[in-house]
Amino acid sequence: MDALISGAGIAGPALAYWLDRYGWTTTVVERASTTRDEGQNVDVRGAAREVLRRMGLEETVLAAHTGETGTEFVASDGRVVAAFPAGEGDTAGGTAEAEILRGELSRILREHTPHTEYVLGDRIAAVTEDGEVELASGGGGRYDLVVAADGLRSSTRALLFPGDPVRELGMYVAYLALPRTATDTTQWRWLTAGRRRNVWLRPDNLGSVRAGLAFLSDVRGLAELDRAAQTTILRRTFADVGWETPRILDALDDTPFYFEAVGQTRLPYWSRGRVALAGDAAHCASPISGMSTSLALVGAYVLAGEVSADPGHGLRRYEEVLRPYVERAQKLPPGAPGLLNPRTRVGTAVLRAGLRVASTAVGLGLDRVFSPPADSFALPDYAIRARAW
Repeated sequence: MDALISGAGIAGPALAYWLDRYGWTTTVVERASTTRDEGQNVDVRGAAREVLRRMGLEETVLAAHTGETGTEFVASDGRVVAAFPAGEGDTAGGTAEAEILRGELSRILREHTPHTEYVLGDRIAAVTEDGEVELASGGGGRYDLVVAADGLRSSTRALLFPGDPVRELGMYVAYLALPRTATDTTQWRWLTAGRRRNVWLRPDNLGSVRAGLAFLSDVRGLAELDRAAQTTILRRTFADVGWETPRILDALDDTPFYFEAVGQTRLPYWSRGRVALAGDAAHCASPISGMSTSLALVGAYVLAGEVSADPGHGLRRYEEVLRPYVERAQKLPPGAPGLLNPRTRVGTAVLRAGLRVASTAVGLGLDRVFSPPADSFALPDYAIRARAW
């Protein structure tokens, strides 16, 4: 059985891993000419931790931890408003026990797919329901399974799944990496700046810190503008914000940054014929959920297991098994994303007061309300003989 997978992020290599274990021949095509070996922080929780254990990769992922030891909400003068320690175990905490850079996790997955062919700088230009594929480079062929795992705004998905399945959440985020300084800590430091804006700094294990500038807007299409326009928007939006914000804005001219519109993927079905969707292309829950990476790993495990156990009905079973879990993961906390992005000073003061309560022993119950539903899925055991490597 031959599978072609579009996307070399998380879901694509994870799916290649399991299909390969079940005897498939796997090829991953990635439109970027190089792999992204860094990226921002992601976490692996609940059922996804069990997937890592079944892959034999849990300890490898834990060894690549970012070094983040907890979360601090700060005021504009840097004063700590509320603090939350890192979680222990599979699920708890704003900072998970398995906290890792997205690119580091992708690299680990790729390194453990030794039989998979990775084709960089190419993409699927055309595909039919019976698995006939044409690549932009002119190559292609017919595959038993074709999977789009190329992100929230998947170009492969658009070839066979009509309409726009992205539910925009009205939030934009710019991500970049900065040189570490003496003032940086091992905490995820988060400033709620008012007027629907947030700024944060997070440590990594590569000698830098990861910065984020987030804001809510009713204007659509900002992520499609060129870098110069995005830089101007960010500077104007955050010009009056204190703390470490000037340092981040100063870096925009010389530091690569990724600017995205945050959304969720909502589709009534995830397959057509021999073509399936996986990861964010199928069911992005958004960074706000804290679940997209875990969904990618669990979804890849289920998809590979179902199509290998029963090729004729596997894609239907994949949706039946996984969709209830996805629906729970896509239910965002009440008021999100506006909850952590208040418009007014009063709203900011109320949020900070709530965070102080949540950070105390009395408020631990409130803290758990916002934990993602990472444990609410029992992984199937697939009776498929995995080939030895």
